[in-house]
Amino acid sequence: MMDDGALYLGHVLHRRLRPRVHVLRYRVLHMALDIDRIDDMAARLLLFSRGRFNLFAFHDRDVGDGGPLRAHAERLLLEAGIASDGGRIVLLTMPRILGYAFNPLSTWFCHGANGALRAVIYEVSNTFGERHNYVIAVEPGAGTLHQSAPKRFHVSPFLPMDMDYAFRVQPPGERLGIGITVSDAQGPVLAAVHTARRKALSDAALLRAAIAYPLATLKVTVGIHWEALKLWAKRVPLFRKPLPPTQSVTAGR
Repeated sequence: MMDDGALYLGHVLHRRLRPRVHVLRYRVLHMALDIDRIDDMAARLLLFSRGRFNLFAFHDRDVGDGGPLRAHAERLLLEAGIASDGGRIVLLTMPRILGYAFNPLSTWFCHGANGALRAVIYEVSNTFGERHNYVIAVEPGAGTLHQSAPKRFHVSPFLPMDMDYAFRVQPPGERLGIGITVSDAQGPVLAAVHTARRKALSDAALLRAAIAYPLATLKVTVGIHWEALKLWAKRVPLFRKPLPPTQSVTAGR
């Protein structure tokens, strides 16, 4: 379905259920990148670059540990007890637009040499410049993925740490879907759903996307702070930020 990369254009819906109901919906633009072919993609496109300024760009330091992408992903897999056999890895992430990007979630789809999806890495970033990875193996033959992990990383001051994540994922194809439910001992507190459609990558498609999704990456950061202000106005309780976890990986199931 995809060669060196693709565009995914869609929406994210957040619905907080308690202690106050709060809903937000915004448009998002992502790229799905074969991590071994990003240079090939940059070479064939005028409006996309790797490691330098352009209308759209990808910098290795925007994800992972800033080092080689494959070595980083394979290290995380190994820490979660998943051996890599050199299969294709597709990174779903928001590119830089006019030099700016912030990714609350970048998702790495790790395949085996036989082409089957073997694991997913959910790379979560917060506004304090910290990152953490939830690494979960995929059951053989799975279509829509149902995965879970305990929360180990602070993201929002309006959510405590004693919570769990449930992921429901339709891997990138003609459509993409990532649903995340955040629950505590009493049940779901927050649900987020990202849905998108695939567009082939070309300079014309990038130009259309830039017009249709102007400053999309900047709007994510602005939106996070604006919605936090509204939650504060609704008197949703605040929780103190803990120290980041000492381990970079939380293995899920």
